[in-house]
Amino acid sequence: MIIFNTVYDLQYWLATERKAGHTIGFVPTMGALHEGHLTLVQRAHETCSRTVASIFVNPTQFNDPKDLEKYPRMPEADGQLLKSVGCHALFIPSVAEVYPAGKDLTLRLNFGALDKVMEGHFRPGHFDGMATVVKRLLDIVQPHQLFMGQKDYQQLSVVREMLRLLGSMVELVMCATIREDDGLAKSSRNMRLTPEMRATAPIIYKTLLEARERVKESPNPQVQAWAMRKLADAGLRPEYFDIVDGITLRPIRNKDKSEMIVACVAAWAGDVRLIDNLVFK
Repeated sequence: MIIFNTVYDLQYWLATERKAGHTIGFVPTMGALHEGHLTLVQRAHETCSRTVASIFVNPTQFNDPKDLEKYPRMPEADGQLLKSVGCHALFIPSVAEVYPAGKDLTLRLNFGALDKVMEGHFRPGHFDGMATVVKRLLDIVQPHQLFMGQKDYQQLSVVREMLRLLGSMVELVMCATIREDDGLAKSSRNMRLTPEMRATAPIIYKTLLEARERVKESPNPQVQAWAMRKLADAGLRPEYFDIVDGITLRPIRNKDKSEMIVACVAAWAGDVRLIDNLVFK
């Protein structure tokens, strides 16, 4: 695996690989890697002959400076993990390399409701920063396919719409959420959970599973209210539990007319904010 720190060096290597007929799969990350990230790399191997991963803790998508400061950084360990699954290239740029001085790279697109509900409501500005950095990284790497995990479902939805609005030829590939044995979605933030909260956190997935059964007999608002109470009673501080259309992310008006239905949840486990989702239909 080759490690690159500059855009110039990475693009020179990529140009050589493309000239040799290789297709490029791209896995953007913020580091602190776990099995979920490695699965994305393995998926990329299935359809692309060269896989590039990036590690960049993007400051523009953190609306809380303390959250940015606490975000775990372990590039050496991450590099070894990526090497173990056959990643071909790792891009670890500086902030100045991604956002050169004097250049306004801010992406300004109208995402409709996609970036305003759920995470958009509780983390204003988050998706502006996320979309900007994903667009910037795609411009740098110019991959054939982009691999992202289902756990960040709203993020994935915004990126899908971004690609559509830009007329991009990059194919977005959604990869299933990887979970611990007790159901907790694997996340870089899990390592910050206290032992007590780590034991409590699996209630999030259990609530999603039970909600999937309850919506068959009860109205969505009633199920959402029940789920919020269940999470709070377990000791978490839920921000939302929304059952939405899987494409528009708007509330479901008619279950039969929505081709895809997803439940999305965010809850604080102590001072760690966790998100998860489950496709109901």
